[in-house]
Order: sequence, then C-alpha cells, then structure tokens
Amino acid sequence: MRVLVTGAGGQLGHDVVAAFAAHDVIGADRAALDVSDRDAVLSAICGMQPDAIVHAGAWTAVDACEGDPDRAYAVNALGTRHVAEGARRAGAYLCYVSTDYVFDGTKDAAYIEWDTPNPRSVYGRSKLAGESEIAAEHSVVRTSWVCGANGKNFVKTMLRMASERDSWGVVDDQRGRPTFTPDLAAAIYKLVAGRLPGTFHLSNEGETTWYGFACAILEAAGLDASRIRPITTADYPVPAPRPANSVLDNAAWRLSGFAPLPPWGPSLARLIEEVG
Repeated sequence: MRVLVTGAGGQLGHDVVAAFAAHDVIGADRAALDVSDRDAVLSAICGMQPDAIVHAGAWTAVDACEGDPDRAYAVNALGTRHVAEGARRAGAYLCYVSTDYVFDGTKDAAYIEWDTPNPRSVYGRSKLAGESEIAAEHSVVRTSWVCGANGKNFVKTMLRMASERDSWGVVDDQRGRPTFTPDLAAAIYKLVAGRLPGTFHLSNEGETTWYGFACAILEAAGLDASRIRPITTADYPVPAPRPANSVLDNAAWRLSGFAPLPPWGPSLARLIEEVG
C-alpha cells in the first residue's frame, strides 16, 4: 500500500508511520501539509495517489481551542473535509482519528460506538464536526488519554513534575482509559489493511482516574507516588470542560473479532523505560 499519514510530527502520527514501515508510507507533519489549506491538501493527495490515508493531524490543545474556535474548526472540521475530498478524488480509504471528548461524560457506564455524542467543549465539537465529514465506507477511530514517546503527554508531564516539585494535586473525579500510541497504531494498521468501515473506539484495556494514572506513572518510574494528592475537578479550573467519564468500550472492535488492545499497565512500563 501507499499510505499518507497526516499529523506525522505528533506522538500518534509518528507511531502510525512506524506501523506502516513495510509499505510505501508518506508522513506529512503540519509544516509539510496544512490541512486547513484546501488547495495544498488536494494537490498533495492527488499528487501522491495514496491507497489509504490516516488522518491523525489535528489541533489538540483543548483549552486553547476554547479561546479560538475558528482555528479549531478550520483545522479539525474543515481540514478533515479537505482530506476527505482528497481521499474521494484519489479513491483512497480514509481513517480519521477522533476523541473521547465527543461525549459529555455523564453516562454511568463506558461509552460504545452507538452512543449519541454530546460534546461540551469547542475541541470536542470541532472533532465531532470532523467525524461528520467522513463517508460511510471509511472509518472513524475514537481514542482517549493518548500517550507516546514523541511529543507532550500526561506521562511526561508527571515525570517532569516529579523532578520539580515535592508534592502536587491531580484530579481524581475524572475517569478514562489510557491509550499508548504503539498499541493504537497497530490497531489502526489492522483497520486500514482490512479497509473496515464505520466508527471504532480504540483504547487500552483497563480504566482509572487521572490521579490513579499519575500514581501508576511514578510507581513505574520507581518514584514515591505518595507525593501526589487527589483533588477534584472544581479544585483545578480550566477553560474547557472535561468529561467526568470518558471510558470507551471498544465494542465494535471486539464484536468484529479483534483481540483487545493490551492492558495499559504494561504499556506504561514500556513507555517509562523508553523515555526514562
């Protein structure tokens, strides 16, 4: 296959490129391809003539999106429209990476693919708008709490905090499922290779809170997790509302006969060893 990966400079895009290393893979970071520029996107895709596109490019600064909705929609929604148009012209299969933020977080149980989205933030609404641009024969992958060796993420933030502070608070009333980019990229590879249509939730097995995740990070790094104290969402105000429950049940993936993504604990240990 010839595969184009947008957002290749990000933590997920980097590992998606690696997952397709046996194929003719073209990674385009933001500097190489601004997805909000329709002419640039159509020129690139029609010139490359890929068999498949993994659209991992997005503006993921959740709080910044709240203050600049036009940019959020230009990249996450209109940019996805441009990529979808290019895929249609080239006859390429398209896999769009979306987010748990499309849900409002009020459900008691884990969210399945057929639950009705109700985003509370600009970021979530812009990503859901991107989903609406994806044709039925292509795929949408919703994921959560993404961490990888490349780029910024919660794991690296906690390790940095441990080197700078004696103690700090982490929210303990928001729960979800951490997802590690090598595991997610491998699953995306299977979707693309099989050209599966529809929406799929993809996250590592096991749920926790941000506080529980933070404690596990320090423990995996051989550090004292008692330095972290649990706090509430109200104790840590931010511009964009976070879903209290963003646990994703990978129902469509499971019911399609695929093995679950690995438990997040061992994947965290591997990441800690890598970024150590």
